[in-house]
Amino acid sequence: MNTSKLNVLDTTPKETILPSPQPQWQTELSDVVENLAELCQLLRLDPADAPWPLDFDNSFPLRLPRSLVQRMPKSDWYSPLLLQYLPLLAEQNLVPEFSTDPVGDTSANLFSGVLHKYHGRILLLLTGRCAVHCRYCFRRHFAYNESPLDSKAIQVALRYVEENPQIKEIIFSGGDPLLVKDGHLKKIINQLNALPHVRRIRIHTRLPVVLPSRITQTLVETLQFSRAKIVIVIHSNHASELDTPVNQALQQLHRSGFQLFNQAVLLKNINDQVKDQVQLSETLFENSVLPYYLHRLDRVQGAAHFALEEREIDALYQQLQAVLPGYLVPKLVTEVAGEPHKILWQDTHFKVVT
Repeated sequence: MNTSKLNVLDTTPKETILPSPQPQWQTELSDVVENLAELCQLLRLDPADAPWPLDFDNSFPLRLPRSLVQRMPKSDWYSPLLLQYLPLLAEQNLVPEFSTDPVGDTSANLFSGVLHKYHGRILLLLTGRCAVHCRYCFRRHFAYNESPLDSKAIQVALRYVEENPQIKEIIFSGGDPLLVKDGHLKKIINQLNALPHVRRIRIHTRLPVVLPSRITQTLVETLQFSRAKIVIVIHSNHASELDTPVNQALQQLHRSGFQLFNQAVLLKNINDQVKDQVQLSETLFENSVLPYYLHRLDRVQGAAHFALEEREIDALYQQLQAVLPGYLVPKLVTEVAGEPHKILWQDTHFKVVT
């Protein structure tokens, strides 16, 4: 009889547990183009031939997933896909009425990561990160590092919502809120679902358009779990963005029962022609997305070269109303710092949205 206290070596083969592969969207997100010279090379563009002076030392960094760059046409300086992200020296111009906080986010910053600008709704800035850096972004100067929505801030926000039953809708914003991983997203949604007066969770995201691989079955199931109705507002400015992978992602969201809207920004030389807006609305509707808002450019410092004159906006919108059915005409709006609502363009001037 063997009475030794030494451990007998177990030679039974053990099952090797491999780490779970990284989701495709995270791989694409980490493979980015952040250098303007490289972007020009990939798109077969000679900087010497650029129609406008380029900014190779941009203070607002260039950021594009390589997968998005691959969807852009080659040798085309005027591509609507490119112009939204191309850093120009014009961004350095200081233009009157263009500021670093054009919509009053700073004054509406109730506490870390939480903005209360509208009646019955609050915004949670779930992250300061975006998959892309749109050159016209109204939060391009926002100090996200000074307003993180960490676990402590989330609890403060939840307590605020609990104490204010008039808040019926929570808006997930950022950055892009869908850059938050599924597990963390589910935790926040669960906590909001415990508050019976919260009826809707609205998610504003560019990812279905710029990183459609983010729309996974796991994400869909995470959102379907919510008691509060999920509303998804995508951001597409031009029909050329809505290619096959994007359309498939949108159809997946629609089939899963989510209400889909689009908001766009009116941008000079990108979507300032009636045909551009008509094609965008038609293509969105074909993919189960309702045109929701068409924003006049927010007056953010660095984006003045995208702005249209008011007479141009008025003429475009009148023509748009003349050729599209009402349900395909997005509301043309602007946001004014300090106002508790967006303002609707009507009869050549802005009026309050009702």
